[in-house]
Amino acid sequence: MFTGIIEEKGEVVAIDQVGGGAVLSVRGPVVTSDAKHGDSIAVNGVCLTVVEAKDDVFTVDVMRESLDRSSLGGLVHGSPVNLERAVRADQRLGGHIVQGHVDGTAVLLSRDPGERWDDVRFSLPEALAPYVAEKGSIAIDGISLTVTTVDDESFGVSLIPTTLQLTTMGDRKVGDVVNIEVDVIAKYVERLVVRQ
Repeated sequence: MFTGIIEEKGEVVAIDQVGGGAVLSVRGPVVTSDAKHGDSIAVNGVCLTVVEAKDDVFTVDVMRESLDRSSLGGLVHGSPVNLERAVRADQRLGGHIVQGHVDGTAVLLSRDPGERWDDVRFSLPEALAPYVAEKGSIAIDGISLTVTTVDDESFGVSLIPTTLQLTTMGDRKVGDVVNIEVDVIAKYVERLVVRQ
């Protein structure tokens, strides 16, 4: 489990296609400082398992399912990525409950820079629309954000200076594809209601 509070921006140093999946190597000195085989690290919001950690680079296997459902398949050498280690039971939950199980992708539709923050709008896949609510939580590329506006086809968020500076969101452009994970609580509530 993650919180959606990004610890650092990392950089893809290698991506090798292997048997329908990929082996991804990422430089991230903060998240590799205590990483070991079997640990979970979210890369742009996708929970991945560390295979090896050496110096400031960790390596993970990425299966075809993850490549197909997320934007990880579009990464290349040098791509910046958001990184977060799995939350420990003794630390604060600063964002919201993020599983690292990406529900789909969205496209950045518009960006309205403000004096101190940006208002950004994303497409909303029809299948995920019921789970997105104004003032609710959403994870975009692993970043815990609050939905400011929503309609049937898109949603908006506001990005504060810290988010713009410390995550990949500061460099995202119109047309870029991002990973989204809706609030898991909304999915469980729907399942309970439907079963009754």
